[in-house]
Amino acid sequence: MGMLSVSEAQQRLIADCEICPVVTVPLEQCYQRVVAENIAAKMTQPPFDASAMDGYALCQDDTASLPVTLKVIGESAAGHPFDGSVRQGEAVRIFTGAEVPAGADVIALQEDCERAGDQVTIREANPPAKFIRPKGYDFALGDVLLDEGEQINYRHMTMLASMNVADVLVREKPRVGIIATGDELCLPGREPKAGQIVSSIPFGMKRLIQEAGGEADFIGIALDNLASLDDHISRAEDYDILVTIGGASVGDHDLVQQALKNKGMTLDFWRIAMRPGKPLMVGSLEKADGGLQKVVGLPGNPVSALICTLMLVVPLIRSMMNAKLVFARQYFAKLSNDVPENGPRQHYMRALAEHDGSGSEDGAVLVRSLEDQDSSLQAKFAHSNGLIVRHPHAKAANSGDLVEILPLNFGLF
Repeated sequence: MGMLSVSEAQQRLIADCEICPVVTVPLEQCYQRVVAENIAAKMTQPPFDASAMDGYALCQDDTASLPVTLKVIGESAAGHPFDGSVRQGEAVRIFTGAEVPAGADVIALQEDCERAGDQVTIREANPPAKFIRPKGYDFALGDVLLDEGEQINYRHMTMLASMNVADVLVREKPRVGIIATGDELCLPGREPKAGQIVSSIPFGMKRLIQEAGGEADFIGIALDNLASLDDHISRAEDYDILVTIGGASVGDHDLVQQALKNKGMTLDFWRIAMRPGKPLMVGSLEKADGGLQKVVGLPGNPVSALICTLMLVVPLIRSMMNAKLVFARQYFAKLSNDVPENGPRQHYMRALAEHDGSGSEDGAVLVRSLEDQDSSLQAKFAHSNGLIVRHPHAKAANSGDLVEILPLNFGLF
């Protein structure tokens, strides 16, 4: 079986994925969920003409000749509107966010007024409607403000609350079971035995999956024998996606593919024209309920595994949620160092991106590739904030050239 391109692998992986069912959740639980239907406002915002400043509400006719002294007939504060109308020769003390009383169409700022008892002298006034936020200025009852397929962020949650939406129809989160494999692995906090290393990948991977909108559990570390692998795979049989880490190649100690086939896995493809991440395996298992569990076998190198998660597992999760945006956005930046020509695999180079320091609004984003791109180097990856995307057989690029980058630190989507 030949190597697939990254785009071919992505499309094959998501082509027949099962869309997650719909569920209603309270607003406070909808963060990072994907909206399952268009959401319309249940109220108008603001629900009345509101003052944007502290001052006095009055009639435009009283501003024809200034200064003018008016009678203060009441007060309008946030949550406590003035119960009455303003006529010529009258004013109402008003505060920010308060309802503008009927009859008033001008807000005179408090610093432009002089109060004495129930009289106020207006020295300067503003044009009608200035500093008045009209009813419906933000949105109106029935306006669709969030579309199906959008992933809810903290700004959306604030807006939904102001729309008077208490419950939201969203897609269920795809459940991902993560299995690390290898006799050489031990859990963090334990003293590694001779020849052992600490299993690190599941912890970053779990968080990456959560940020994408999924739900992940670390099933544990399976040893390099079929019995242990079978036990761990069985414990993950109810998950929508099974992710294995390591052992997906065909060496004498790489038993993951065989263990999965013993459980009935249909192999779709393995090996991808991607660097890092070549030894990747994709297949499917039938679940007890008759549905299909997607299986993604990732390489054991930490950087390889996490980049493969970003480029393949994350799009799968988002496709299952019927999200509008399936793939992470890529941008362009200027190189600040030279990079060599690329080989036959798409290369995701760890990099540092930063503004050019000019201070201008259109200051260019510069990106510098790290010197050592070995896929085992976690410290370098942890301190990267982007990936330079180098397409197969790309020519050498020089400092100042534009290149595609995939941000790592600025949110996935």
